[in-house]
Amino acid sequence: MKIHLKIWRQANSRETGRLVDYDLDNITDHMSFLEMLDFLNEKLILKGEEPIEFDHDCREGICGQCGLMINGIAHGMLEHITTCQLHMRSFSDGDTIVVEPFGSQVFKIKKDLKVDRSAFDRIIAAGGYISVNTGQAPEANSTRINHEIAESAFDSAACIGCGACVATCKNGSAALFTSAKISHLVKLPQGKEERMQRVSNMVFQMDAEGFGHCSNTEACEVECPQGISVLNIAQMNYEFNRTVVMRNKAKA
Repeated sequence: MKIHLKIWRQANSRETGRLVDYDLDNITDHMSFLEMLDFLNEKLILKGEEPIEFDHDCREGICGQCGLMINGIAHGMLEHITTCQLHMRSFSDGDTIVVEPFGSQVFKIKKDLKVDRSAFDRIIAAGGYISVNTGQAPEANSTRINHEIAESAFDSAACIGCGACVATCKNGSAALFTSAKISHLVKLPQGKEERMQRVSNMVFQMDAEGFGHCSNTEACEVECPQGISVLNIAQMNYEFNRTVVMRNKAKA
């Protein structure tokens, strides 16, 4: 298979980037998209040229590190996959493929296709956890959780933080990511104690990072590799409004 690539090259966040053309032959349909980029980088290194920087780690659709805009679509044209799960059999001989980094005013480009997603880490640090005293873990069966609630919490917790929701949102909103992290904790009894502090801290941090507002286009759910539901955003809005009402009552 022969393909023509247009890949975004940019030295750093301060420099101006551009699309650079590359031609590859001998691409096999069993290659993953990242293996194809590895193949290209090997050729560039052998020619004495600088390889293309891109994020990756597990290459099993688990870690959320890989993330590319492929022909204008986050993670490519297939539904509910990460970039590393996209294979070259999804393309045809002679195709032109445009590869760009996840676009966002918050996700600054480090180099080429590699972006800084540390804003997600700061949102989690603001409240995406349950505070516990150190010591022996309690018996798991001592805290009983309804099966439906446990499954719903697990569905929310499935978010891998890849950033596709931000990259595909016309407003650059991180509402789906933040709401998934808030929802999966508040659904569990262990997370209810800090629910008010958690939602306010995480929402305020999300806004402080400069992410846009959610306007309910639901594009984030469409492009999410894990199919995280926008119902999580409704849950986050409920928790935030509930917190405002409860605190106003406490002041009255």
